[in-house]
Amino acid sequence: MKKVRLLCFAPLVLAALLGSCGGPSLAFPPSAPAPVDPYYLAGGRENQEYLRELFSLLAGGTGEERFALIREIANTYVRLNEYPRLINFLSRQIKGDPEDLYNAYYLLMIAYAHIQEDAYPVAALYFDMIIKNYPDLQIQGQSIHLACLKELINLSERSEQQVWYYRELISRFPDQIDLGEAYFMLAQAYEKTGDWNGAIQAYTQYLPYQGTIIPNFPRADNYAKQLVDFNNSPKDWTFENLTALVEAIKAAIDSGSSYRLWAYRAKVNFFARTWEQEETDDSGMSEFNLSDFMRNSRIRYAETLDAGSSANEAYLRTWGWSQYISTWYLYFRKINFPLDPEIHGRWEWAGVYYGEKF
Repeated sequence: MKKVRLLCFAPLVLAALLGSCGGPSLAFPPSAPAPVDPYYLAGGRENQEYLRELFSLLAGGTGEERFALIREIANTYVRLNEYPRLINFLSRQIKGDPEDLYNAYYLLMIAYAHIQEDAYPVAALYFDMIIKNYPDLQIQGQSIHLACLKELINLSERSEQQVWYYRELISRFPDQIDLGEAYFMLAQAYEKTGDWNGAIQAYTQYLPYQGTIIPNFPRADNYAKQLVDFNNSPKDWTFENLTALVEAIKAAIDSGSSYRLWAYRAKVNFFARTWEQEETDDSGMSEFNLSDFMRNSRIRYAETLDAGSSANEAYLRTWGWSQYISTWYLYFRKINFPLDPEIHGRWEWAGVYYGEKF
């Protein structure tokens, strides 16, 4: 997994709470040295002396002063890439004061350290712990819970967990996220869990945000709209199998009845396009009358389906439609709609491709 998302947020947290990463930056009044565990003294001589002074002050620090000292120690470990020491140090602080208001922040830094050590599953456990067990903190107006949810979505490999994280993201931070992307990805997560009712609901909520750029889903708008439209349709044009559908189509062509043929088309998501047009082109056949092409023509068809047909889609070559584009390929597809077992796996006449196939 990539570190990009967390590392985009981490500098903000480090700059806001840990201060500069350029080296020792705080000035402290002289104090009596206190014993320090040598394990926590890292780096060269200057850094070790600086850490020793910080730990000495921490021994008597309280309130905001104590927090400032802890974050400065953590800052020093980050600067030195001493992530195991950072993890041990902050874990000790949390164990020593489980009621500390800043424990969510310390856990966030522990998760960050685990990311740097490529321990992604461990980091995810800490992010999840923060969300479910600790109150949110605002870091210069940025929510720690929001950052954790974004990381958990990126790190989680279980769709059930992603559903929960996306729902939290949408319900708690609607003004701070791209709602269109969140609804679409929530629907995708629902699909993977097999919850098609949840998926349809989320895709429906996505539709007002059409035009949103969804990474790795260039056809997001079409996919969501087609699924929602199909769900809301009567689906009474489907056939039990491909053979029955093709026989009905051929019989309608033989009869010369445009009305009979037109009745077999899919009533939603039906397309008519050339082979060159993009799949995202929503062109349909409603803009012309099919009877205009059949009234004075003898439409013919191939006896067998095109060789490019497969178990899930098929093409029937027909010709004689027009002096301009004589050949049409009728396109049939198996319906993928697990939400309705009676419809799932049936066949529909889904569209027309104009012209000879490449």
